[in-house]
Amino acid sequence: MQVLDALNHSFGLAGELRFAAGDGGLPVAEITNAHACAAVSLHGGHVLAYQPTGAKPVLWVSERSWHEPLRPIRGGIPICWPWFGAHPDKADLPSHGLARVSLWNVRSTATIENGTTELVLELGSKAIEGVAPFPFELSLRILVGETLRVELTTRNLSDKPVTFTQALHTYFSVGDVRHVTVGGFDGCPFTDTVPDGSKKGLQRGPVSIDAETDLVFLDCLGGAWVDDPVLGRRIRIRKSGSNSAVVWNPWKEKSARMPDFGDEEYSDMLCVETTNAPGDEACIAVGQTHTLAAEIKLEPLDDSPMKTTK
Repeated sequence: MQVLDALNHSFGLAGELRFAAGDGGLPVAEITNAHACAAVSLHGGHVLAYQPTGAKPVLWVSERSWHEPLRPIRGGIPICWPWFGAHPDKADLPSHGLARVSLWNVRSTATIENGTTELVLELGSKAIEGVAPFPFELSLRILVGETLRVELTTRNLSDKPVTFTQALHTYFSVGDVRHVTVGGFDGCPFTDTVPDGSKKGLQRGPVSIDAETDLVFLDCLGGAWVDDPVLGRRIRIRKSGSNSAVVWNPWKEKSARMPDFGDEEYSDMLCVETTNAPGDEACIAVGQTHTLAAEIKLEPLDDSPMKTTK
């Protein structure tokens, strides 16, 4: 494929990063280094996979996911921009914006300190012309090493300050969602959107999952973690540029209604999303930038050895 040949010629890193046709023929950056392997689709600027050496996959992608132009990928780390959730004014526009179904361009690749692989993608206003609420430039910096770090930077190219919502909508792979707990939100105010968003409160202790869950947390500047006793590991999430987060699992009934989600797959995944949700909007002055970032790291749980891939 000519496009792939050109990408590999300009941006490939021998033995470390190559571009190939992924599912549905979508171009994917495949990364392998001493620390981990990963895959990033240029469709949506979407991190599809991250797997530290000797560990099981950290990210989850549905076996029923679409891999088609103009359709979102279900799983991995979707880029929700320039709105998170439903459009605030136009119900006919797709949920979570159009960045996640746009084709991103490669800006640069490099091997940096400690053997980490850097991939930088970009998206300009023309990609979603007529829908974007303001002229912009997006940059997505992905660092694959001992940790996975994703940095989404928005530059305001308009002549006035702008406000918007966004998210790194991360889907984690878990051994059994009924046995995991999510820490980091103790004392944080939340809105429970199931069924209608009317329930609000303060989180007490860790979050556990035993039904459809869609919790929006505010005033949570710190990170979070997912304790997974089935896989014997903790997934730690550190973040910046965010003071909100979402914990989501569709559970069985909603999974069955979703065409791009397997009926029983809800037990294998959990979303812990780094967000600028409503109430924590990103605000950028003229010509300035805002960076939303998340860094993901595996740790042993209770000093037990992490289970390895067979």
